[in-house]
Amino acid sequence: MAEIVVLGAGLGGTLMAFELLPQMRKEDRLTLIGQGRNYHFVPSNPWVAVGWRGRRDIEIDLAPVMARKKIRLLDQGAKRVDPAANRIELADGSSVSYDYLVIATGPDLAFDEIPGFGPEGFTQSICHVDHAERAHTAFETFCKNPGPIVVGAVQGASCYGPAYEFALILDTELRKRKIRDRVPMTYVTAEPYVGHLGLDGVGDTKGLLESEFRDRHIKWITNAKLSAAEAEILHVEELAEDGSLKKTHDLPYKYAMMLPAFRGVAALRGVEKLVNPRGFVLIDEHQRNPHFRNVFAIGVCVAIPPTGPTPVPVGVPKTGFMIESMVTATAENIGALLRGREPTARATWNAICLADFGDGGVAFVAKPQIPPRNTNWAAKGAWVHLAKVGFEKYFLRKIRGGTSEPFYERFLMKQLNLHKLKENA
Repeated sequence: MAEIVVLGAGLGGTLMAFELLPQMRKEDRLTLIGQGRNYHFVPSNPWVAVGWRGRRDIEIDLAPVMARKKIRLLDQGAKRVDPAANRIELADGSSVSYDYLVIATGPDLAFDEIPGFGPEGFTQSICHVDHAERAHTAFETFCKNPGPIVVGAVQGASCYGPAYEFALILDTELRKRKIRDRVPMTYVTAEPYVGHLGLDGVGDTKGLLESEFRDRHIKWITNAKLSAAEAEILHVEELAEDGSLKKTHDLPYKYAMMLPAFRGVAALRGVEKLVNPRGFVLIDEHQRNPHFRNVFAIGVCVAIPPTGPTPVPVGVPKTGFMIESMVTATAENIGALLRGREPTARATWNAICLADFGDGGVAFVAKPQIPPRNTNWAAKGAWVHLAKVGFEKYFLRKIRGGTSEPFYERFLMKQLNLHKLKENA
């Protein structure tokens, strides 16, 4: 009998639990450890922040789902991982031992690295449904007395799509409320150019997103570092290509949402040979830690080097499609180990994404995600918004049903193929 533990019950961890089950033997036991028992569909958080969705629309109680699948769910969260002892200390003082561990914790949000930054400071966030609900409350207050808006992502961030989505969803909602003419908007980002996305662009994302910003009267500042946030003013440093200070900006705002940098969660940070200095898990080509050979990692918690040097630190995103490929490879590799074989499966690390703008959007395909690529394509249109709405419903239905099929690939490729058929008609 093998004790298999998945640490983290978000997108990656939930899918990981489902895909491990077919790989396990009858005598093996699977445990899923989460922070609470509810799953939230994070890609819908921008919609929550403008009131297009509520918490209940994107929330699933995992307890009955996991009970049906005969997966033990522990919802108290982890305090510390001890890979040398094959043990996880939980937040309530108890512990869980394992034979195989899959780390799928997602990130810790590093708001504290910038004075005044984040939901406990002066700016909003859409990284968690709790943050998105607070952002919605602040947005409703803002609409009664509108003014400048700043949206973007700070130095070290590695998730840029939601920032673009939120800026353009805000634009759509403000036009619906007929107050867009009273709201100057600025996009501020660590990226070296609009549409970089932490991927050095995909297709013509630079041209597509710059055009979108121009059409919607959104100004932008790139190569930007947020030095501090105060009430109604952001202090931003704009760097030159050589990393020297080019210009400082004191940006007034009535509403600001900036995505933070990520780091490894506290339960992992500082564990020697498991994580890098930032707390991200070190893995080989099989998603396996090079030192602790019974430990695997998938998703945002994985250490990936940047695509290249930039004046301001820019991380690489781990998209849902990419995470799904990590999940599948890891499940197959643990299945092999359970049967006395060595791991051979590798994740594809491709990116297929739908970025919603409220009344349109941009879709892109990067195979592989990190250049050079075999496929490098992007397109925009109203169909992207409709596809993203459809995917939300599709994804939540599959989670409730406890499916293990690769539904990111199935659904997104279907949408892209339908779009290409319409283009060629």
